[in-house]
Amino acid sequence: MTQRTPQHDTATDLSNDPVRWRILVVLLIAIFMSLMSVSVVNVALASIQDALDASQSDIQWVLSGYALTFGVVLVSAGRAGDLMGRGGFFILGVALFTLASIAAGLAPDAQWLNAARFIQGIGSGFLNPQAVGMIQQYFRGPERGRAFGFFGTIVGVSVAIGPVIGGLLIQLGGLEIGWRLTFLINVPVGILTIVLALLWFPRPLIHKPKLQEHKGLSSLDPIGALLLGLGVLAVLYPFVESDPSGLMWLLLPAGLLLFYLWARWERWYTERGYSPMVDLKIFATSSYLNGSIIMTLYFLGMTSIWVLIPLYVQQGLGFSAFEAGMVGIPSALLSAYSAHWAGKRVNHYGRKIVIGGLGFAIFGLLSSIAVVLLYEYMDLSIWWLLLTLGFFGIGQGSVISPNQTLTLAEVPLAYAGSSGAIMQTGQRIGTSVGIAVITAIVFAVRPYSSWHIAVSMGLLTITLMIFLALVMAFKDLRDRRAATHQSSQR
Repeated sequence: MTQRTPQHDTATDLSNDPVRWRILVVLLIAIFMSLMSVSVVNVALASIQDALDASQSDIQWVLSGYALTFGVVLVSAGRAGDLMGRGGFFILGVALFTLASIAAGLAPDAQWLNAARFIQGIGSGFLNPQAVGMIQQYFRGPERGRAFGFFGTIVGVSVAIGPVIGGLLIQLGGLEIGWRLTFLINVPVGILTIVLALLWFPRPLIHKPKLQEHKGLSSLDPIGALLLGLGVLAVLYPFVESDPSGLMWLLLPAGLLLFYLWARWERWYTERGYSPMVDLKIFATSSYLNGSIIMTLYFLGMTSIWVLIPLYVQQGLGFSAFEAGMVGIPSALLSAYSAHWAGKRVNHYGRKIVIGGLGFAIFGLLSSIAVVLLYEYMDLSIWWLLLTLGFFGIGQGSVISPNQTLTLAEVPLAYAGSSGAIMQTGQRIGTSVGIAVITAIVFAVRPYSSWHIAVSMGLLTITLMIFLALVMAFKDLRDRRAATHQSSQR
């Protein structure tokens, strides 16, 4: 029988203490910082390339290096927080992210910048699973849905404001200083987060696990962490490398083999009475398995929109980077509002909210395709995209946070961080694979047609991915109804 490591920092039950809302504020400030940094950097890439005389590969790694290290450390960091204190590992992640932002802002060349971005990714990988785990830990019932709703609102606001702030900073600082400010702006936010965390987080922030038989440091499961980390690295690397060779694609089957070995190891580790890195029994919980698949499929398509649309309006229509950033603002603000709205109601309506959100997203995508084609053939104003992408934003806010609430609802608290991190790892893999595949489709079509046709093909592929997520959402709704019916007959 599996022996579970006690969760020390749950001894302080704050589920009815007002301090939990202050803890949430700290978590949301850090999430805002890490997400805004991504959207700010997207706008600054051209300035970075000019200022540092960087190659296209260097610029690719400004984005990819962050995504790679973030995805690799997520689950290990989540499990470490479960065992030794989420608050301490959260502060460590924020500190790493802040120091790396200083290094990035002062980078003398592209190699220095990319090394700093690797460390930023590690910092994000440490803080993100702790935030999810602490929301699970300190909030119960409908309040947990509200907390994840605020989480989704911050996601929407940070995505909306990032390109605008990035454009303003680049205009303010010019070619040499402006892009540096897009990294250095994180420093005061990071310092504020650390100070508030030290003031408000319950003690102890971090502690050593008890070194008892089958427990303690062995619960960190270093072999499992190594197998999973190498598997994620092998799967992600071909998709984040700017020009992968044929042999590099052999990493994909190697990564799948490592995932298989990791699952076998975790099962063996559990059978020997140890506390594993991830309790594989959670995958037998249909709500967790279905929700994780929904999120992976959704991110397989969703994140590519905010690559394709700026690419289309800049390279296809001649928009500036600042104008391209403005195109997504209504969508992001509507996403923030709908996340807050859905968070209040997810416990009442359940999976129906996610289904509705996916429906809105599909409608927004199909209507965006119509706008692009009507602009090409009937001279319709391209600014109708603000409306159609707004529908997508409503869907986005109604999917991500509610799905997170529903997926993690039945996960044991002792595995909240690592289970949330598994779901986030699926998001990272979906994001990297989706962007690589969908942009490849667009650039394969582009030489034989216009930008309008190529981007429409990309958006249609995204629609297919989100439709598959919708199918899984209906499956989860059916599974939940069947489980309710069975329990009522007992």
